[in-house]
Amino acid sequence: MQDGTIKSTGGCIPNYGTAGLDRNEFPFATTYEGAAQHAYDATAPTDNFSAKMIDSAENQAGGSQLGVYYGYDGSDDAFYVEITP
Repeated sequence: MQDGTIKSTGGCIPNYGTAGLDRNEFPFATTYEGAAQHAYDATAPTDNFSAKMIDSAENQAGGSQLGVYYGYDGSDDAFYVEITP
């Protein structure tokens, strides 16, 4: 995952490291489609993700909810995320 973390961090400059903000990446860093995808599949694009600094509490709450979902799912099954503004 290190390659994906470094890659998505670069997408957040100059806000990276700002107090009260966390880097939010989509597709999720925990999924194959995240910023590290190219590290696992050389044919994958190197910039097929979005990263933005957002409120730390909101980002961590979302990450906790995603963790709960993964706990219930308990598998490597594909899933779909619909983004609504």
